[in-house]
Amino acid sequence: MTDTTTDVLTRLAAVIEARKAAAPTSSYVATLFAKGDDAILKKIGEEATETLLAGKDGIPARIASEMADLWFHCLVLLAHHGMSPADVLAELARREGTSGHAEKAARDPG
Repeated sequence: MTDTTTDVLTRLAAVIEARKAAAPTSSYVATLFAKGDDAILKKIGEEATETLLAGKDGIPARIASEMADLWFHCLVLLAHHGMSPADVLAELARREGTSGHAEKAARDPG
């Protein structure tokens, strides 16, 4: 990722974090935080489905739009659990250079 990409994720995460303290009537994100895990997870499921459908359609602009929605809601989930994009980037960096098969085998003993 470029510094610009990381900067966008960092800025967006900061805005999402700030919304934790906002009144639910003042912010969509604050509403999600107020409703808790189930509402956040439901939105991620909905956005993941929309991303899958966009991928099936193969229209790049729609794929990017739906992926942005999915990433956004994943950022909300991270913030809800006191995490940030840096946590995910650190995990990706840890996995870098490791075979996908080897990484999966290390996670899944069965």
